[in-house]
Amino acid sequence: MRDLWARIRRRFGRDVLATTAVVVIALYILAGLLALAGVLAPGYSQQIGEAYAPPSAAHPLGLDVLGRSVWERVVQGSRVALIVGFFSTVIAIPLGTVLGLVAGYFRGWMDAFVVWLYSTLDAVPTILLLLALALVLPTGKGLATVCIALGVTSWVSTCRFVRGEVIRQKELDYVRAARSVGATDSRILFVHLLPNVLHLVLVQASLVFVYSIKSEVILSYLGVGVQNFPSWGVMIDDARLELVGRGVWWQFAAATAALFVLVLAFNLFNDALKDALDPKEG
Repeated sequence: MRDLWARIRRRFGRDVLATTAVVVIALYILAGLLALAGVLAPGYSQQIGEAYAPPSAAHPLGLDVLGRSVWERVVQGSRVALIVGFFSTVIAIPLGTVLGLVAGYFRGWMDAFVVWLYSTLDAVPTILLLLALALVLPTGKGLATVCIALGVTSWVSTCRFVRGEVIRQKELDYVRAARSVGATDSRILFVHLLPNVLHLVLVQASLVFVYSIKSEVILSYLGVGVQNFPSWGVMIDDARLELVGRGVWWQFAAATAALFVLVLAFNLFNDALKDALDPKEG
C-alpha cells in the first residue's frame, strides 16, 4: 500500500498539468465547503441589484433575472456538484467493487447473475434510466434523489473491471498460498485480493465522480434534478432563453465555464492517476 501511494506522489510531483489539476480541484472543494458552512456566498438567493445587470467591478459575473449575484450562485453550484459527486461515488464504488469481487472469485451462478445484472443496466440508455429513477424514487425531486439515482446506476464499469482483474488474480500464487494455510473466502477477498485491485478502484472512483457531476447538470437542466439549491444545470436552463431573447450571456457563460474547468481538471487528474498506477511506468 505504501508503494502505491509513493508511486502516485512521484508521478504527480513531476507532472505540472496533474499538479495544476489537483490545485484546481482543491479550490473547488474549498469553495464548496465554505459555501456549505455559510462562509462563502451566503446571499445567493437575495436580490442585490437590478435584473440583468452586466458584469462590473461590484459584481464580476453580473446579476440574473431576479437581481441575484451570478458569482454567488456559481459558488453554490460547486457545492451542489461536489455533494452529488461525493455521495454518488460513495454509493457506486463500494457496490461495484463488492459485486466485482464476489462475481470474479466465486464464478458460477453468482457470476452469471452479476453479469446479467450489469449487462441489463448497460442495455438501457443511461439518461433514460436516470430520468426514470429520478421520477420514481420516493425521495422526490432533489439532491438526495439525484445522488441515489446516480449511485445505483454508476457502478457497472467498476464491477466489470474489478471482476476481470479478480478472475486473473485468483489463480496467482499469493491466493493459492492463502488458501493453503486455511484463509477463509472473506479474508482472501478483502485482505488479499482487494488491495491488489485497489488501483482500478481509485481510477474508477475518480471517473464516477466527474460522471456524476456532469449527469447532475443534465438532470437539473431537464428539470428532474436539484430543485432547492442553485445548480449549474438550472443556471444553464434559466440562461438559455436569456441568451436568445435578450443577449444576456453572463449567467450561461459563468455556469458552463465553471463546469468546463472542473471537468477538465478531473480529466487531467484521471489521466495522471492512470499513468501513476500503471505498473509499466517507472
